[in-house]
Amino acid sequence: MKARRMSVAMTDETHDTLRRHLIREDGDEDLCLAMYASSTGTRRETALIREACLPLEGEREVHGNATITGKYVLRVAREARNVGLGVVILHSHPHGKGWQDLSDLDAAAEAYYAHLIAQVTGLPLIGMTLAGVDEKWSARQWSAEGNHVAAESVRIVGARLQVSWNERLVPVPSAMPSQFRTVSAWGDRTHADIARLRVLVVGSGSVGMDVAIRLAATGIQRVGVMDFDEVEEVNRDRLVAATRRDARLRIPKVDVAQRACVSASTSADFQFQRHHLSVTDLEGQRAALDYDVIFSCVDRPWPRAVLNQIAYTDLIPVIDGGIGIDTFDTGEMRNATFRTHVVRPGRPCLQCNGQLDPAQVSRDRLGLFDDPTYIEEVGRREAGKQNVTMLSASVMASQLALFVSLVASPSKFGEPGPLRFSLTTHRLEHVKVTTNPACVYENLIAQGDKRIPLTLASATSPPAGHGIAGALFGLATRYLIGLVRWLFGH
Repeated sequence: MKARRMSVAMTDETHDTLRRHLIREDGDEDLCLAMYASSTGTRRETALIREACLPLEGEREVHGNATITGKYVLRVAREARNVGLGVVILHSHPHGKGWQDLSDLDAAAEAYYAHLIAQVTGLPLIGMTLAGVDEKWSARQWSAEGNHVAAESVRIVGARLQVSWNERLVPVPSAMPSQFRTVSAWGDRTHADIARLRVLVVGSGSVGMDVAIRLAATGIQRVGVMDFDEVEEVNRDRLVAATRRDARLRIPKVDVAQRACVSASTSADFQFQRHHLSVTDLEGQRAALDYDVIFSCVDRPWPRAVLNQIAYTDLIPVIDGGIGIDTFDTGEMRNATFRTHVVRPGRPCLQCNGQLDPAQVSRDRLGLFDDPTYIEEVGRREAGKQNVTMLSASVMASQLALFVSLVASPSKFGEPGPLRFSLTTHRLEHVKVTTNPACVYENLIAQGDKRIPLTLASATSPPAGHGIAGALFGLATRYLIGLVRWLFGH
């Protein structure tokens, strides 16, 4: 079994707070503490920096180097324990650049407090160093016994996604001749940073399949695709990589995506992660937490709600997009509109953005969108049934452009906010939306494993109907379906 990977993430707002304290005008080192929440993926554990806990008067001394008092450590450890969080010790190397190694003095100081913090909080100590020259972070996790494991990366999530890489664990990838024109567009260093990102595409339909292929062709080394569905003949006008044989044999869409991505990849070390799962299952959600960026290419409200939550609770930017096609009663097209947006702390969530209806999420969780009787009774069109592959390519292009803005940040502008394009007028506009102060998603930033459950317990849970418990579950489900039909369908 492979060892679990470790990473750290924070918002750009938290980074700025810590940077202002740690990088001093006099050039001396400084330090402080913070609290973190855990985000547990299938193969990766991420420490989400929740709150900076700056020292009070007398809790630390600056004398070229810096030292903290046991009183300071104990105060923050107790506060962290009371809210179920762990503790981070952070210090600066004012003249450092890039990922910083630990000096013997720094290692001894962090190891000294590792046992105390583990005893008080029940969680391991995280140590971090900020390099003053380029503001790159390094990080490690300490056991109660005083041993540490290095993190593979530290990411800062904002209008730009900034990642500090531990090049011992995630080395700079080899440049390939097939990537020459791509690298010349944004330079060697930016390409090395982008190529090392772990990128997940959820939904491998008309948009997601194309997105995954383009990511592989760009040279990204780790691309994952998640989809529980199989290819049918009705999909072939939109799945450009699917064949008649795929439809006849009902091949899983993730297998088609794997075949296409491996063929298109330009990386010398390309690895495709196949997830024949739904992100609405706990197993699928945990797999998603292993990634640095997620593309949301789904057309149902429930999976979009799960991804919308992950963007805030687990600090993983989600690039969402969708297309809506309006028709006249005659069947002719009236208009087509697509919207794309990066979902992250600092931007309105999908619900505030008008792209997610909580009532629709509830209906989807109850299976009403798969119930022909319900659809007929309320006169609703089945979700995702209208699509044109030539138009879905525009959604794919806009999502990828947002990805480039987020990770390459031309002219340091970063991603621009929500976009909307109308086919009839060929007008692209920036959507002006504001956050609801009471938004349930945006008020749960860096919650990690304490997020509100939106998923099923397991993708392999036994079906309802077995024994008394199954019978009661079936009765409860039928009651809820009837109630929702009565509330929303009449």
